[in-house]
Amino acid sequence: MRQLLMTLSLTAATVANAQQVPAPRCQVSGPVARIAELPEASGVAVSRRSPGRLWSHNDSGEPVLVALDARGAVTGRVRLSGVKLEDWEALAVGSCPAGSCIYIGDIGDNQAARKRITIHRVPEPSTEDAVAVKEMFHGTYPDGAHDAETLLVAADGGLFIVTKGETGAVGLYRFPRELRPGATHQLERVGKTRASKKASETDRITDGAVSPDGTWVVLRTRQDLAFHRAADLFAGNWLEAGRVDLKGVGEAQGEGVAIAADGTVFLTGEGGGKSQPGTFARFACSAKAPGPR
Repeated sequence: MRQLLMTLSLTAATVANAQQVPAPRCQVSGPVARIAELPEASGVAVSRRSPGRLWSHNDSGEPVLVALDARGAVTGRVRLSGVKLEDWEALAVGSCPAGSCIYIGDIGDNQAARKRITIHRVPEPSTEDAVAVKEMFHGTYPDGAHDAETLLVAADGGLFIVTKGETGAVGLYRFPRELRPGATHQLERVGKTRASKKASETDRITDGAVSPDGTWVVLRTRQDLAFHRAADLFAGNWLEAGRVDLKGVGEAQGEGVAIAADGTVFLTGEGGGKSQPGTFARFACSAKAPGPR
């Protein structure tokens, strides 16, 4: 596939202090990779334990984490035991009592009919090829079931869900600070929903990520990225600091997003049906980007 050298512009927005954010630019770096092992690639996250490694997964099938390098090549597989896969839609790497943990969001609910969602937490593997999951945190929404594909772990360990906007308005929900393995926790909605009605197909949130320094949150749809200051979003403020147009990247069905400490942004996507290979793309923001610095 031809290498993408397209430059994507970010549209600046007015920030909370009424100053204008500079309008930076981002450039796609390298060709879109095809990953046969991830035909339903959903979440993606950057490792904190192994430099250059990313984690991803399919949203159905076997409970397996797939390790990737920074160009999308598969470097390993970790099978998780003690879990059932209903609809894995999100992945995050964040702090935990063990140091660095992988959080797996079994939070998909296309019909908005699930009685509860589940977050699996496991210490981030290094060389293991199988890991037993011993911590599961269940959750219920205070206003009925929602479809969701975004799991965010804040710098302080706080756990948040952003709903997709397909079965209701896009909303931000927070787990309690004290999590009890095996227990069912009621989530709290943070602030107002992003809009008063369901999102259009192009505005549905398919994933999100927190920058390693905890400063920024990026939420993605199938056609763009929206950067938010973490302090604003986690307080319930949907104000955007910038937006990236993804329509020219070449994803069949864009799903996942992750941010590295150096500002590299990684995207994963489904292959588009019939077991077609999933996609992996990467690009870097300039130093002035309203993304990670």
